[in-house]
Amino acid sequence: MLERRVHLLLDEQRYSRVAALARQRGVSVAAVIRDAIDKGLPSSDDRRRRRAAATLLAAEAMPVPTDPVDLMAELDEIRSGRAG
Repeated sequence: MLERRVHLLLDEQRYSRVAALARQRGVSVAAVIRDAIDKGLPSSDDRRRRRAAATLLAAEAMPVPTDPVDLMAELDEIRSGRAG
């Protein structure tokens, strides 16, 4: 929910760029500016998600059963604490 109003002055060149992108995306100028803020100043949740994704992507590859039944059995074993 949007709660704060901000008065922002832009020069004509910046406004033209923002307005053109807003038209291209079919959104308001304000939506483009909010998106730019989110990308330029990520929240702590965004940073945490990025770190988690980087950790997962950097993880060493491991063998995974190709048969879904075998995979389910392996996952059940891990969940029950019987995996060794």
